[in-house]
Amino acid sequence: MVDRCLSPRSGGPNIQRITLAMILALCSASCTRVDVENVSPDEIVAPTAEYSAAEFHQTTDFRMGASGANAFSAINGDLIVSSNETGVFNAYRIALTDGKRSPLTTSSDKGIYVISWFPRDERFLYTQDGNGDELTHVYVMTPAGEAVDLTPGEGLKAGFGGWSGNGDVFYVYTNERDAAAFDFYAYSSTDLNRSLIYTNTQGLDIGAISKNGRWVVYVENNSNADSDLFLVDLAAKKPELIKVTPHEGDVSHSVYGFSADSKQLIYSTNEFSEFTEAWTLSLETGVRTKLVADSWDVMFVAYSPSGRYRVTGINVDAQTEVTIFDEEEQRIVELESIPVGDLAQVRFNRDESGIAFGLNRDVAPNDLFYMTLDSSPKRLTNALNPSIDSEHMVEGVVVRFPSYDGLEIPGILYRPIQASKENPSPALVWVHGGPGGQSRKGYSPTIQHLVNHGYAVFQINNRGSSGYGKTFYHLDDLKHGEADLGDVVASKGFLAGYDWIDGQRIGIIGGSYGGYMVAAALAFRPDVFDVGINIFGVTNWLRTLESIPPWWGAYRTALYAELGDPETDRERLQAISPLFHAEGIIKPLLVVQGANDPRVLQIESDELVEKVRANEVPVEYVLFPDEGHGFRKRENRILASEAYLEFLQAHL
Repeated sequence: MVDRCLSPRSGGPNIQRITLAMILALCSASCTRVDVENVSPDEIVAPTAEYSAAEFHQTTDFRMGASGANAFSAINGDLIVSSNETGVFNAYRIALTDGKRSPLTTSSDKGIYVISWFPRDERFLYTQDGNGDELTHVYVMTPAGEAVDLTPGEGLKAGFGGWSGNGDVFYVYTNERDAAAFDFYAYSSTDLNRSLIYTNTQGLDIGAISKNGRWVVYVENNSNADSDLFLVDLAAKKPELIKVTPHEGDVSHSVYGFSADSKQLIYSTNEFSEFTEAWTLSLETGVRTKLVADSWDVMFVAYSPSGRYRVTGINVDAQTEVTIFDEEEQRIVELESIPVGDLAQVRFNRDESGIAFGLNRDVAPNDLFYMTLDSSPKRLTNALNPSIDSEHMVEGVVVRFPSYDGLEIPGILYRPIQASKENPSPALVWVHGGPGGQSRKGYSPTIQHLVNHGYAVFQINNRGSSGYGKTFYHLDDLKHGEADLGDVVASKGFLAGYDWIDGQRIGIIGGSYGGYMVAAALAFRPDVFDVGINIFGVTNWLRTLESIPPWWGAYRTALYAELGDPETDRERLQAISPLFHAEGIIKPLLVVQGANDPRVLQIESDELVEKVRANEVPVEYVLFPDEGHGFRKRENRILASEAYLEFLQAHL
């Protein structure tokens, strides 16, 4: 989440940030076209190989567990991760000595996503849903391979809340009592017996629970611009919700977590800045203190097990800049020989002598590393398919252009190696999901596949995207399909201005909210784009907003504030829904949908395809019976990427 130019920033008392990740391509606010234009044709060398979708998607994804030091085994220090090297996510252990990887589960259909080891033995926790229905359950796996569903029941959703500081208890939230509310339970780590510790009668969103089990924080979304935090003292005779974010006007708050000693709440606020800042609230005195402020959004704040080290992530122009600060010595921790890339998932081991982390860049997917604080990092994984030469992939460049009203719109532009003035490439405008999401730098097999086959890709961060300040974020409120679509339309002219892009062959692609923008562009501005690829995109806002799952809770309020209430805004919501204006779609369209999608129902795509076919327009429809809102299986991602390329080769 980011925009604007770099400026001096602070990460604590009288300290200057030293980053772990180098920023690869920064552009001043006055920039429009950067390196992508300034390379002469004779410097462009066509790739020696074209790679298939299967080769790009043969990349292996690695994801660490969510629970800090418990990512490391208490028995031998092995790291626990989720990986899709078989095509479906399963649990693996990775030895820190040599990176040897051993499977812990063998699911062939439903993905398994690890949470953590148990603190004193080699049982582990994980989540799993029903092929994309997002109804996750929490499981424990024994060393003998026995899986136990800790949250059984039909139609319920559960999640992991954290471990207690002593490891005796872990916390789980579930909506089994009320589909629209998540209650907190404490589970014994020895016998797995549980007890209800707080009943969420007001249906607030889950924030966090402190390590001592005393404090719970919930979030209330009053609108998409205004939210509050509520604390509950579980040690009180009568635990009650206490509002801890009094303010005037619209102010957004969210939760980073609690301090390691459970004495402070760490939270975000944009009350005092255009960007989110990290603040602390003393649970003993009520005193608030600014912790981290920047000219960009503070993405996360986390602590090592004892609280000595603070890990902070800043969203700098669609990339993550990470700092580790030693609270004891009041200094930045300078780590040696960190490779170039976007650093994330920092996990301290139990004695705080070392860290594991992930690192990725546009031409190299997320790999895991381990290092002690006084040594160089050791690479544990090789995520990129060895058959792919990274020299044949392309780094994205952050660029900006003036939109229809002069507002500068950022995005990430990928130039095919073979593109030149003499050989201009067709191009695609890629619209992210949301609303309110952000396209960020990093490896995308789908984008690299398209670029490798000669298609320029521009990932637009249109107004309404996160990461560029609260003003930019709210510029499309109640203006979807209008103000944001205007940016997308304007981007075509921007792309056509490059002499290495064929301005007569520019299409649009996007998923979820981005899929909506695809359908909206084709329906409302049929003269602009030559083709569209709608990936599980909204086509009927009335149905989508009325079918919001009950477990979304207060998020419904935020969505209504941003998009409109179907009870009172039916006319406008129908006016911006492409399904009701499908007669305007006269350009070739590809629609991709998951049958289990709980967010954008299959009927949305079914009806759009039917209506557009009536226009005698080329329409292709790819339906995945075992996917939800997105792709969880490699086989399906490959099939989707193949469909994109075949469609584009036929129609663009």
